[in-house]
Amino acid sequence: MFAVNPFAALSGSIPPAVMQGYIVLMIVLVAAGTLFDILHKGSARYFFESWRKSKGSREVALLPIAIQTVAVDVLASGEFCNANRRVAHLLTMYGFVFYVVATVVLVFNYTTAAAASFWPQLWWLGGAMVFVGGTWFWFFIRVDVAAEGNPVFRVMHADLFILSMLASVTLGLLWAWLGGFALFVLYILATTVLFAGVPWSKFAHMFFKPAAAFEKRVAEAGGTHQNLPTLTRDDPEQRERHSMELLKDAPMDMGLGIKREPPHHY
Repeated sequence: MFAVNPFAALSGSIPPAVMQGYIVLMIVLVAAGTLFDILHKGSARYFFESWRKSKGSREVALLPIAIQTVAVDVLASGEFCNANRRVAHLLTMYGFVFYVVATVVLVFNYTTAAAASFWPQLWWLGGAMVFVGGTWFWFFIRVDVAAEGNPVFRVMHADLFILSMLASVTLGLLWAWLGGFALFVLYILATTVLFAGVPWSKFAHMFFKPAAAFEKRVAEAGGTHQNLPTLTRDDPEQRERHSMELLKDAPMDMGLGIKREPPHHY
């Protein structure tokens, strides 16, 4: 089962061109939805205005910063301080990449026969990683559930991305395992919601976050910091940034504070 292309059996009832056209349509919807999100929220204008301010008066080498951003913030999800949250995010992120890339390869290159290669295994592996990382996040890591004590099945507008992704991957795996026209239809519906719902979900954030991380590092290297907290107060200029007189000479390490124990006091 894990070595067989799940889309090969569809070629008898659904022409390969239709499956390929559907994938192209989903790519177009993601691009259009991301562009709409940028224009509607003014993200591009904000980013370029912030970019002009972040350079500061110092000369900044952009290539090392770009490499560091990719290695730390993108590939390793370095922005997460919580280890469980980082692992869940990495499982979901890499699993989704594997799953999507394998789907494209299987549909465009192996639609008429079982693929005698690692692509079907990668498809299953990616789907399993998304399922594990996504369900772990949904049931145990979400802030409004873990820290605020809300019901696990409380659904908000911001949950559209994670829920549609989990539904698409889970239904896809079930369809590949059990077969059946009903599961396939539900799989297509969930996948369409995932990629067509970009303007109303957090899907576009995966494109914004690397740019924001890069801009933040440029701001720190340029000396502007854009009102971000600093790691040292050795520079008198940085000490003056704090509005409270009490904090200007305070040590950077002031204890664990609210991180002393998990927030389970609801």
